[in-house]
Amino acid sequence: MLPGGLVSGGGCRGGGLGMLRWLGLRLWSRRGTLVFALLWFGSWLFLNGLVLVHRTILSDYCTDDKSKRILQRLCLEFGEGSVTGDMCEDLCVLGLVEYKRCLYYENGKKVIEAHWRGKPVILKSKLENFSSYEPLGILDYQDTAEDLSPLDVVYYATLEVRNSLGLAEEGKEVAYNSSVAGFWGKKLQNRDKSYSRAELASLWSLLQQEEYTFLRVLQDLSSHVAQVLGSCGHFYAVEFLSAGHAWDQNIFSLDEVASSGLSDAGGGRGRWSSREMVHRIALSFLDMVWHFDNDFTHKLHLCDIKPENFAIRKDLTVVAIDVDMAFFEPKMRDILDQNCSSDDDCNFFDCSSRCNLSKRRCSPQRRNSNLQVICEKIFRPWFSPTLLGAKAGLPLQVELQRAVQECSESDGPGDGDVHQRLLSIIKRLLSEGGAEGGGASEGKGHTHTALNF
Repeated sequence: MLPGGLVSGGGCRGGGLGMLRWLGLRLWSRRGTLVFALLWFGSWLFLNGLVLVHRTILSDYCTDDKSKRILQRLCLEFGEGSVTGDMCEDLCVLGLVEYKRCLYYENGKKVIEAHWRGKPVILKSKLENFSSYEPLGILDYQDTAEDLSPLDVVYYATLEVRNSLGLAEEGKEVAYNSSVAGFWGKKLQNRDKSYSRAELASLWSLLQQEEYTFLRVLQDLSSHVAQVLGSCGHFYAVEFLSAGHAWDQNIFSLDEVASSGLSDAGGGRGRWSSREMVHRIALSFLDMVWHFDNDFTHKLHLCDIKPENFAIRKDLTVVAIDVDMAFFEPKMRDILDQNCSSDDDCNFFDCSSRCNLSKRRCSPQRRNSNLQVICEKIFRPWFSPTLLGAKAGLPLQVELQRAVQECSESDGPGDGDVHQRLLSIIKRLLSEGGAEGGGASEGKGHTHTALNF
């Protein structure tokens, strides 16, 4: 064989190996590129996920440091004369408001537990910063706030309240009504001098918070709403109460409530059992429902009924403590009056209506009721055979279970008979248990208190 042939053959084999090495490198490069791209894409997703978590969770996380900074900023504004309130000096100067912990923070809404002069309170604000609230526009056209008389202030406050609660009537002039001033307390009504800019600005920031407005309006008209105790700037303080919990079989922590019964014949004081307290709380729920349905100019609808939104006082009175989803009839009708293709489109949390398929419009009339939802979400778990155990088969307990079932399945407008039936059964249960009177109201002797806007 010629040497050249050997060279030629060797060159071919060497070229083949080179080609294989080159192809292997290309294959490895493609795999490496693919792996690198996947790693880069995964890292990008991970980093963006961290940013998203930070923005949606960490930024709204309830931290003590952030809560304290918010209160410090409020005190700085008080020191500058921008805000004021009846608890500002205690909070910012005298140190009589002691921060305890942050309870809730989402989308700027802040809820803080504190002690004010030794008593527990809850501090609330819909928005974190005072500057986030709309200023009172009339002040832009006034050289001094003193140009506004107390009567002017009550007038503008009334307009804002009516608008916030959905009680303003289109096409009708809203006249000043002296009864409205009573909703803001004697201090606002009997003021004999003009308000400062800080007072007006603080009041206006509070009136833009629907929950504050609602609680303030009903302050002296209902025992079933949390009491407003004071304010500073855009923060207001409400009474601290024992709230309900879905995981508690009795909903409320009854051990935290002073549960001494009425004096017996010997002058001693008996202690209510847990079941007696549950029955008294149930009576208070029934009283609250009747009160909200009948004792105001407009029916009051609760659209978010769950244990966490209610609390009890020491006398076992049920109190609505979160009323962001409470609406008077006119506003309720506006909310429900929407386009629809089925009844499911006409559900607004716990408030619902029916869809008129010919008009493809939800009825503005609510089809269920406060009582129906309370029976479904509160009473059914309470009076279920599982919790009652051996007592579940007793005649009155069976009658109560049937009444609660009927109430849960009722359709709202005609539930007056169901209400009276529940009231009667629970009273009989209390009477048979040897505990009469006292505690929560039993639904008699309602005082009619119309909201004359």
